[in-house]
Amino acid sequence: MRSTTEPTPEFCAIEAAMEVLGGRWKLVILKQLLGGTRRFSELKRGTPQITARMLTRQLRAMEEDGLVDRMVYREVPPRVEYTLTATGRSLDAIAGLLDDWGRWYLSTRDSPSDGPPQVPGRADGDPVEEAAGQAVP
Repeated sequence: MRSTTEPTPEFCAIEAAMEVLGGRWKLVILKQLLGGTRRFSELKRGTPQITARMLTRQLRAMEEDGLVDRMVYREVPPRVEYTLTATGRSLDAIAGLLDDWGRWYLSTRDSPSDGPPQVPGRADGDPVEEAAGQAVP
């Protein structure tokens, strides 16, 4: 794990998660890698808006954080493949929920809606609390 991810009190666990997953591209890259091993060029084609330099930086950070394994093959031309580690694969459900929410948001942001899509409860079984301390039904 990279040295900038520092231990945080339990109530700041979301800060630790955002430090590892934050940014515009990491979850997009993660979603592609959930489909299996990808070469750099495949990741670039799957995300045409990202520059090669930024993709490289994001993949390096994800490797440092233990989300991605990088395999370099000694060939001409060199071949590099990226695959998710067990830690990276553990984010599958979270990425799916964020994808569902993003689709709901895009489809309803300009029109009234019945609310966000239904999602399962937290893994620890605790209800999600609002800022006022009331449990969300």
